[in-house]
Amino acid sequence: MSDYFLEIKDLKTHFPVERGIFFRHEVGRVKAVDGVNLSQSQGEILGLVGESGCGKSTLGRSILQLIRPSSGEVMLDGKSLTRMQGEALRLARADFQMIFQDPFASLNPRMTVLDALSEAMLTHNKALSEQELKPTVTGLMKRVGLSPQYLRKYPHEFSGGQRQRIAIARALAVNPKLLVADEPVSALDVSIQAQIINLLAQLAKEMDLTLIFISHDLSVVKHISDRIAVMYLGRIVELGPAEEVFSNPLHPYTKALVSAVPTADPHSERQRKRIILPGDPPSAMNPPPGCPFHPRCPYAINDCSQTLPAFDSLDGSHHQASCIRLRELEPGVPNQA
Repeated sequence: MSDYFLEIKDLKTHFPVERGIFFRHEVGRVKAVDGVNLSQSQGEILGLVGESGCGKSTLGRSILQLIRPSSGEVMLDGKSLTRMQGEALRLARADFQMIFQDPFASLNPRMTVLDALSEAMLTHNKALSEQELKPTVTGLMKRVGLSPQYLRKYPHEFSGGQRQRIAIARALAVNPKLLVADEPVSALDVSIQAQIINLLAQLAKEMDLTLIFISHDLSVVKHISDRIAVMYLGRIVELGPAEEVFSNPLHPYTKALVSAVPTADPHSERQRKRIILPGDPPSAMNPPPGCPFHPRCPYAINDCSQTLPAFDSLDGSHHQASCIRLRELEPGVPNQA
């Protein structure tokens, strides 16, 4: 048996691009996720960060089989999710759930809170009686910080933060072991963001949940995560303990991300030097050869365009990055106060 609760092995999710009206033919593939290897222990919170379009959400959906991967394998608690089909996969979904970015879009507008939470429970526990159902739903509402008096209300009657709490309650209704939160606070006010992040952290600790928290905001991810994985153009380019990735980034892309995170101290903020990356991310349909980051990397050399770097660390630790110049570059962010 593996020491890890979740294992992702060389996962690829490519989307075909077709042209033609009557006779459609494939002209290329969008490589949204292009060879991801990742392991996660039970109860661990992993933050997945990267800019828009890097493949974060596709990776999250591919792990949960909402999008079927093109190749690779996802192992959850010793069982291969990628090999499951039909009824076996449906029954297995009680072990893994997802919280989507927009709760208004993910909640059925015609279902009350009671109906939405009850449906999730009854789908995976048909033996649950009506006498047991309402007290269970009431307890779930209290757990996410909502009053049971809201059970008969519809999604449009709630604020954005309340709707996201309902979405969290629905995800927890089947007692999952793995939870993927896809940018769950990006659509909320800053004051509400902190409440939802603290709620997720508290629930993960109380329920021993394995949580993948997807976000483009590095400071938010640092607050909740045990480890951080940085993604660029369909690949993980850095992985390590949250504090180390934030305070001592190894990969040039992570250095640029960290340099853009504002600080509360005005003096330190004025002294910091931001790393401005030239150009735009390459197309996922036609990624560059070698290191995917080399066209924008300020430290790139000729070998970067020819060699796909493997994960390495400076001292044999769990803080790793995918860069062939890893041992030549100074760790951390230049001129960071």
